[in-house]
Amino acid sequence: MWRSRALVAALASLSLALGAVGSAQAGPGPGAGLPPVVSHVPTQEKVVFITIDDGWNHDPEAARILLEERVPAALFLLPGATSYDTGYFTGLAERGRVTVGNHTVNHPDLTTLDAAGKDAEVCGAGERLAATFGREPRLLRPPYGVVNDEVRLAAKACGVKALVTWTHDFTTWGGTPPTPRLESGDIVLLHFTPTLGADLRRALEAAKAAGLKPAALMPHLKSAGLVP
Repeated sequence: MWRSRALVAALASLSLALGAVGSAQAGPGPGAGLPPVVSHVPTQEKVVFITIDDGWNHDPEAARILLEERVPAALFLLPGATSYDTGYFTGLAERGRVTVGNHTVNHPDLTTLDAAGKDAEVCGAGERLAATFGREPRLLRPPYGVVNDEVRLAAKACGVKALVTWTHDFTTWGGTPPTPRLESGDIVLLHFTPTLGADLRRALEAAKAAGLKPAALMPHLKSAGLVP
């Protein structure tokens, strides 16, 4: 199956390159029809979006906050990071308000891979997450936030509707980062690290200070016309 998808992606990539040459005569530019890359959601609602990446550290305090406060977070998970304690994540999905998104299999820079490599990373992760959670993710967080049109083509071939990056990173990487003032539609990035509980609390407090509430990402992407 991956070979056929990779072939489709490779042919689409060739078409993209040809389209770039003749775009002035051919109508829409080379990015037309590809899933969007979203770092901020245009909305008039007083909402912010909490997203959490990877999954290597299974912090019980973070799980308690997500469950008790019913935080509608989007978890962009690596299949390998979830496999040794699957119940931590299935419990969040079943009892909380979280959704599961795709973050590839091995967290590579997708722009460095050929079509087959992109397919194996994106489609492969989607299939493994579907086997665990019962549904294939429709949102992809590209590792490191690195994206080009060929990555978008590969994502589309794997059924991805949007590639989600972020507005602000609240993760503690060595030292607590400055807390920015959040605005409506901002996408907050966190990671499953040992400090996730504290980072999540800091993000929720920043949202409250700005008069914002965490909201589910996919419905607002649809409302904004970014995904069908």
